[in-house]
Amino acid sequence: MSKPTLYTFGASVWSAAAELVVAELFQPGAVDTKVVNLLKGENFDPAFVNLNPNATLPTLEADGKAYNTTQDVVAHLIKLSGKNVKGGSSFIQKIHEDQIDPNFSLLLARNDEEKKAKGDLIVTEFLSGRQDALERFSKTPEAAALKESFYAPRITGNGGLLAIYKGEASEDAKKGYYATSDKHYNTVGAFIHDELPKHLSESGFIGGSQPGEDDYHLAAWITRTAATVGAKTGEDGLPAFEKAYGKPLPAKVASYWKAWSSRPSFKTVYAEGLH
Repeated sequence: MSKPTLYTFGASVWSAAAELVVAELFQPGAVDTKVVNLLKGENFDPAFVNLNPNATLPTLEADGKAYNTTQDVVAHLIKLSGKNVKGGSSFIQKIHEDQIDPNFSLLLARNDEEKKAKGDLIVTEFLSGRQDALERFSKTPEAAALKESFYAPRITGNGGLLAIYKGEASEDAKKGYYATSDKHYNTVGAFIHDELPKHLSESGFIGGSQPGEDDYHLAAWITRTAATVGAKTGEDGLPAFEKAYGKPLPAKVASYWKAWSSRPSFKTVYAEGLH
């Protein structure tokens, strides 16, 4: 039987969930990996879109089938590992809700200063790479059947974001984006401080002494969130959250962060920095 193949990218928030599973539960080399460079928009190549119509990472090929959502990829990797892991709950859906979307946490800008700082750092390059790829791939013969349903709305949506970051959007569009960003930032903060502790124990993981299925999703989410407020390494996480939200993390959340950030799997997946 051929080895499973995990399509991933080093700066992808949800790829990290799958990579943590592999690092925790598999022997080295048991899962093949293929890099799909999101900065260059390689996920919009028609060949990849045919594999995963969502054009998202992670994607897993195993047993002659493609698994195209983070939930399905993580669940199937756990199954393939043969290890005893506590199964997932409805908490996974909560972590993937749009109102706390960690990808938007990366892209949000609440004012001109934040927009400039993020734009100079990575966001403008990311959005430009996506736009170039979308427009280029949409013109290929292989994309003909997908041009209106897949490429057109993404070209418009990504183009609107890019216009904001390049200073080409209207004042109303910019102010609207700042307001949406501010709401998202505050919603994430409220989730971390008010909602998340209800799902955690005093120590360890949702899955117990070892990570369960829920934990792989939460680990990826909270690590991306830490990165968006300035954390570069596991040690930076707690002070970065405190600086961003003006108060220490709840004890359960701080304990959870320490439980993950001290694990070898975490240090392997985030060796080049939090993302």
